[in-house]
Amino acid sequence: MFYYLFTYLDQTFDFPGAGVFQYISFRAAMAVITSLLISLVFGGSLIRYLKKKQVGETVRDLGLDGQKQKQGTPTMGGLIILGAIVVPTVLFARLDNVYIQLILFTTVWLGMVGFLDDYIKVFKKNKQGLAGRFKIMGQIIVGLVVGFTMYFSPDIVIKEKNSAHAYIEKVNVMNDATYARAKEVFSSESTKSTKTTIPFVKNNEFDYAKLISWIGGGAARYAWIIFVPIVILIITAVSNGANLTDGIDGLATGVSAFQAATLGILAWVSGNIIFADYLNIMYIPNTGELTIFISALVGACIGFLWYNTYPAQVFMGDTGSLALGGIIAVLAIMIRKELLIPILCGIFLAENLSVVMQVSYFKYTKKKYGEGRRIFLMSPLHHHFQKLGYAEPKIVQRFHIVAIMLAVLTIITLKLR
Repeated sequence: MFYYLFTYLDQTFDFPGAGVFQYISFRAAMAVITSLLISLVFGGSLIRYLKKKQVGETVRDLGLDGQKQKQGTPTMGGLIILGAIVVPTVLFARLDNVYIQLILFTTVWLGMVGFLDDYIKVFKKNKQGLAGRFKIMGQIIVGLVVGFTMYFSPDIVIKEKNSAHAYIEKVNVMNDATYARAKEVFSSESTKSTKTTIPFVKNNEFDYAKLISWIGGGAARYAWIIFVPIVILIITAVSNGANLTDGIDGLATGVSAFQAATLGILAWVSGNIIFADYLNIMYIPNTGELTIFISALVGACIGFLWYNTYPAQVFMGDTGSLALGGIIAVLAIMIRKELLIPILCGIFLAENLSVVMQVSYFKYTKKKYGEGRRIFLMSPLHHHFQKLGYAEPKIVQRFHIVAIMLAVLTIITLKLR
């Protein structure tokens, strides 16, 4: 919104300072500041409102230390995160950008699905909340919208490297000559493609169309048959992983902030022709605009941590966790870095796997021995460490340290090939 207003003022009235809104870096900085202010200022008001309405968490007795003290803590705090993401994005991002439109849809839609689940739990006093099949259906709808838009939209393209410029001399100074040289390296023609990035591999691009190459020469036209289901699978897995991780104070919020900051760096370099050339990565026009959204996301998570750190004054609930996981997945897919998710979202992956392994092993042993046995003392994984006697803040801090290490590893895959 402000982008269009100040562009008009700059072009029509030569308004002093209005030109800074052309710079993604300035708008990203404004977005993170605004999201922090929204989280901190309006977060406290929302918490007081939720307490007044007695929108408190109902805690099951799982035999964990400090669990009963959480009884009655306000939930649905994900509304703070969603508001602190959407408002700055609408104010500072270019709303005609298809990537911004897609990620806003993902945020609002999955936020609504999570809100409905929390609403049923809190107001309808149904501990089961929204039936699992409806949650999955909501995630599938996001996957379908994102997958088909990514495949068919003429605005979502990449630029291939010219074969004659497979290698050029790299320079450290970003100037007009550098920009001109980078423009020569990438084709002037934009290309529709289902290519993605493979980590740790030189010339690291993989085309999903190759998975159905056996059907013949027209495989590229039918690549959506494999591409869309993969998108659905990724979104569902990461969204549910974030949901499982949101079990102790500050864990999911902090981990999501580190993941989002990493994706912000990847989005910015992927949308910048000079850095895409220098790093020898895929150049994806217009993805740099996602930096504004991601800045708002990071600010929202940090601001929410003000109230969510141990002992939490508010829980995000499914309103926040389902949306955060879906956002992380869709961002990775849009910048063609979804194969980095097992590294970047290693915490979510471990939480998911711990539940799958626990349930599968319990069912297997019950069928074989007549008595169910467990791998972990409790799942998801963070509850296992609670059962071992670790204090909740220590578990959160150590998980955060691991998340930072995974984020750094994800970033260095840009050059470690």
